[in-house]
This record gives sequence, structure tokens and C-alpha cells, in this order.
Amino acid sequence: MRTYGQYCGLARALDVVGNRWSLLVVRELLTGPARYRQLQAGLPGISTNLLTARLRELEDAGVVQRQLDDDSNGVAYALTDWGHELRHTVASLVNWSKPLMAAGPQNDSFQPHWLVVALESLLGPNRAKAPAAAGIEVDGTTLMVRIDKTGTHVSPPVDEQPTTVLRTEPMVILGLAAGMLTVQQAIAAGALSGDPHDLAAVFTPR
Repeated sequence: MRTYGQYCGLARALDVVGNRWSLLVVRELLTGPARYRQLQAGLPGISTNLLTARLRELEDAGVVQRQLDDDSNGVAYALTDWGHELRHTVASLVNWSKPLMAAGPQNDSFQPHWLVVALESLLGPNRAKAPAAAGIEVDGTTLMVRIDKTGTHVSPPVDEQPTTVLRTEPMVILGLAAGMLTVQQAIAAGALSGDPHDLAAVFTPR
């Protein structure tokens, strides 16, 4: 592993996660363990050799660990407890990136599951005494966004489909979560089924 050779917390952190693709591997694992093929599919543009090298580096550093995948009985990769502490770092970078995201996707690739980490980062400080939920649908993928007194939680719907769903482009969802668009503007840019108050309850800061 290359090192900056500096006795500085930032330098030593970058020794571990500062290489290209390292934090994107972390992003993929923040939503749960993943097999190698799943990681490869979620990281378009990475070569197999480079993904293998980054996983080995992160594992050697104690950020990533291997475990048994319950579905396939194969190997899955997961963040260690220390690795999960990078959630705050990732959230800070997502929030810092708002001006960079304003131009839209242009020719960049996009995958709907990336919204899980993005929305939890952008909406994380929000709290609600009365729990609320709404769905978003992007590129045919639906995610449930829930807010309660502990914060905002984003995941695919498991037991039931959301009654309120906003179908729109990723730029609209991110703009709404970042506070750059109002709920009314987001609805106008997409298609809403259900109650707009549900959407406002989830996406309006409080």
C-alpha cells in the first residue's frame, strides 16, 4: 500500500481509502454485504483486477471483511464495524457535492440503488415525531423513504408497496433532497400517485 508518510490523521486515512474506487466500494457496502459480481455490477467502469486489488487493500486495512453469503453459500464482502464509521465521511462528501451535481448526469452512468446512500446522506439530519413514508421510482426501481425520530431510512420496499410514489428522474430526486427544489417543483417535474403531503413529510426539513 502506498503511503503519504505523514503522521497526520487525514494523511493516514487517505492511505487507506484515498485510492481511486476505494470509497465507491465502501458506498456499495454501506447498504449491506455484497458478492464480488454484485460489486462489479454496481461499479461500472472498474476492471476485475482493480476491484480485486481494492478489496484486498481494504480487507488488509481492516475496513472490509469476508463472510458467508446466505443465498449462495459463497463469499460476500461486508464492512467491519470500523468500516461502517465511514458512513459519516461519505455523507459529508455527498453533501459537499451539491454544486457539482447541479449540472445533471450529462453522460455519466447512474444506478438507482446509489440513491440509498445519497438520500440518507442528504436527509439524514431530518427527524419526525410522527413517522412518515413515501416512495420514489427512478428507472423502474422503487425505493421507500421513511422518516421518524431516529432519522431518514431508505430501502427497497419489503413487506408492502408505498401508497405515495413520485416517479421522476434522479436529478429531480437529488434536487429535492438537497433543498434545491420544492416538493411542488418535484411533483411538476414527475408523476405523483398518492398524497403529496406524504412526500412533503419525508422531504421537508424539520
